[in-house]
Amino acid sequence: MFRYVMVCLLGFFSISLTAVSTAAQSCGANPVAVQILGSGGPRLNPSRASSSYLLWLDGQARILVDMGGGAHRRFGESQAKLEDLWMVGISHLHPDHVSDLPAFLWLSHEVRKEPLMIFGPSGNDAAPDFSTFLNRLFDEKTGAFPVLGSALGGSYGGGGVRPDIGRVVAGGVRLNVGVVDVTKADPSTVFQREQTTVTARGIPHGNMPTLAYRVKTGNVSIVFSSDQNGTDPKFVEFARGANVLIMHLAVAPGAQNPLHATPAAVGRVAQEAGVGQLVVSHFGLFDLDAAIADLRKSYSGPLIIGVDMQCTPVR
Repeated sequence: MFRYVMVCLLGFFSISLTAVSTAAQSCGANPVAVQILGSGGPRLNPSRASSSYLLWLDGQARILVDMGGGAHRRFGESQAKLEDLWMVGISHLHPDHVSDLPAFLWLSHEVRKEPLMIFGPSGNDAAPDFSTFLNRLFDEKTGAFPVLGSALGGSYGGGGVRPDIGRVVAGGVRLNVGVVDVTKADPSTVFQREQTTVTARGIPHGNMPTLAYRVKTGNVSIVFSSDQNGTDPKFVEFARGANVLIMHLAVAPGAQNPLHATPAAVGRVAQEAGVGQLVVSHFGLFDLDAAIADLRKSYSGPLIIGVDMQCTPVR
């Protein structure tokens, strides 16, 4: 049983609490919908997995953003099909955003034959570029998970006997890897298919190279902010006019943190960007009511406080 809170300003401030089941949160009935697989932060939480989001289009899960701890299970609970995915976007290489990726890919070749497009950030002194990161994980000889060598085109990872170890190994679906330059001043177009276009741009998250993603599908747009400190005015332009903006509420009101925006900064960004609806997620362990009150000082639009498996139609 999950609980969610929807907060809307419709001439007055209202909060409604509704109990829902996982089954009731199916996104398949909506033309466009965002599902939160993981609404928690890096710390252990009994009811929230770490960051992960699914974008559903016409009843199929098409775009996956991040795959933090616990998100692999949530993906299964969502009843999404890996073979339906068009792409995966990884925002950055902190464990609470990418640690379930090996579990997600393990034996994935059994249900998906088409290569899977996956994107992540360029590197710096704080983290390797995304391609190097994947090689460190999945290289069939030197990787942490050499049995997933097929994900990077290894000889034996897809199934067969490796002569050097004398046993059968399994594997994962082949990945088509894209690295997005976080230092570019303008957004990069990373994916286009049918009426859907995905762009990405770097955002300030301390020294960690981090990407935000914007998906335009038909006449609606969804922005996945990921972790950021809220200081870059260019992100406001990147999110301008989005129907749904997902931002992370990771620190308490008034906190001084070079990695994460305060609740007031989250509200300011959403207000200045003129978004249709703000969804907050990736919660730290603090007084959430106080954080929402602080956010509301600068944001007056529709607001959803996310929980795992919650589905938000995009209109």
